Amino acid sequence: MKPTITLVILVALALSGCMTTREARVDSDYSYRGNFRRYRTYDFVSGTGLTSDSSRLGQSLREAIQQRFMAQGYKLARRRPDMLVNFRVYEGDMNFHGFQQEDLSQWIKRNIEETDETPKEDRQGYQPVRLLLAEGTLLVTLIDVKTNRAVWNGYASGVTVPEGPMGEIVLKRSVRSILDRYRVFTEEFANGNISPSGASDADR
Repeated sequence: MKPTITLVILVALALSGCMTTREARVDSDYSYRGNFRRYRTYDFVSGTGLTSDSSRLGQSLREAIQQRFMAQGYKLARRRPDMLVNFRVYEGDMNFHGFQQEDLSQWIKRNIEETDETPKEDRQGYQPVRLLLAEGTLLVTLIDVKTNRAVWNGYASGVTVPEGPMGEIVLKRSVRSILDRYRVFTEEFANGNISPSGASDADR
């Protein structure tokens, strides 16, 4: 996260399960059933709304996400992607239910991914936090295509999107701040077996 970003401010707080906050923030949470080590490809959710927006703002968001994912070894796949990416901008204040968790990278290193077969007594519990995100929120969600479950949410509050080129700058900075919370490289990239490429994996 960049402390110089003026419109997206991270306020680091220790939150209890019943605490509510109005402060602007950048944060994320994840599913203990996410197969983060196995994801290699992604595509964007299609349909209505900003994800299918062909305007410059919608395109700027997609490009910012693509650039970050490319730098982490992921490939855009039009067929059978491992993940789907959804994003949305909410205006005004937003009530949000998140979770207090350890850093995703540290959790992945501990290799304790849960499945349907994981005994109940061995499953990690979620510690919910109730948040009031103020002044507009950009939410990015990663969905596991195989299970059709959302496995990661990243969000930035305090996002006010002005018209014109400044709006693109605000959204791109917000995306970078959010995806700073998702520092997961593909296994091939981490092992130096592939280099980032802008080519789409359309034949997957």
